[in-house]
Amino acid sequence: MEKRKPHTSALNEKSGITQPEIISKTSIENITRLRRKQPTADELVKGILNGNKTALSRAITLVESTNPLHLEKATTVINQCLPHANKSVRIGITGVPGVGKSTFIEAFGKYLTSKGHKVAVLAVDPSSSMSHGSILGDKTRMEELVKDENAYIRPSASGDTLGGVARKTREAIILCEACGFDTIIIETVGVGQSETAVHSMVDFFLLLKIAGAGDELQGIKRGIMEMADLIVINKADGDNVKRARLAKTEFNRALHLFPAKGSGWQPKVTTCSAITHSGIADVWTVVSEYFELAKNNDYFDAKRAEQNSYWLTETINEQLKNNFYSREDITPLLEQNKKAVQNHEISPFAAAQFLLEKYFNK
Repeated sequence: MEKRKPHTSALNEKSGITQPEIISKTSIENITRLRRKQPTADELVKGILNGNKTALSRAITLVESTNPLHLEKATTVINQCLPHANKSVRIGITGVPGVGKSTFIEAFGKYLTSKGHKVAVLAVDPSSSMSHGSILGDKTRMEELVKDENAYIRPSASGDTLGGVARKTREAIILCEACGFDTIIIETVGVGQSETAVHSMVDFFLLLKIAGAGDELQGIKRGIMEMADLIVINKADGDNVKRARLAKTEFNRALHLFPAKGSGWQPKVTTCSAITHSGIADVWTVVSEYFELAKNNDYFDAKRAEQNSYWLTETINEQLKNNFYSREDITPLLEQNKKAVQNHEISPFAAAQFLLEKYFNK
């Protein structure tokens, strides 16, 4: 009788061929070390001045960092880039959600790069007041512009900064200018907050609107209208062309009711379609006319000087606030006084006075 072979299960795993060690342990350690190595301030500056977008992105990340250890390095980078900045035009663009800011900026940016300009877009996304998160989706919305070698898009979370402008946008502008970008576009959140912050860091303020939304005039706050150098009625295509022309007429009438600007510029209204690209060239023509006027009458330089003074005081205010809230001896006192205020044991004003006296060692 033939001897039966021992039964083996199909689930049993046969020993395979031992794979060669492709990457040695030493190589892995070297790769990890290189990844962790951060470029020096001088290396970042050299990359920025050579037009390296990766160096620019890393420098902006450094500047945006809230880590106190990064402050000195970020300051060094900014100071070394400053002599190479201030050679661009800065344009602020705002408008309510749904007005087509991203589509307009992409069409506008592509037009400018086609004319030989280098465009940097600092797009600010709103942060959630509850989770403090932000989508940062501007790069996905500007698919064509993000692939343009003469364009750079940097989405940043607005945080809790008034007006929806990222806390370090001012410094990011300097870095982009040092990197060779001659046109800086700053997109604000446009959710009805004060737009003073972005207005204080740009040369030209553009308000984007759409017709037929029921808020041609009544939905616009007087302050934003007064700041605008140009109102652009977007989505002027198809059946909306007629409504866009009517809106243009209404806005033109309204603008003449506002006080004259210090620049001597009379704000204008134009229409465009970011989808069909009609009217985009007209927008740049108006912007160019403004800069020609502002530079000839010296208003351009005077406004830049005024903005520098404004940001000096703003930086001092911000640093004082950060130092106050990060002081180890203040933190427990702050929590105690918050509870006392909530329990009506002390007034908010008295608690604030007590904390400030402690802070200044009075």
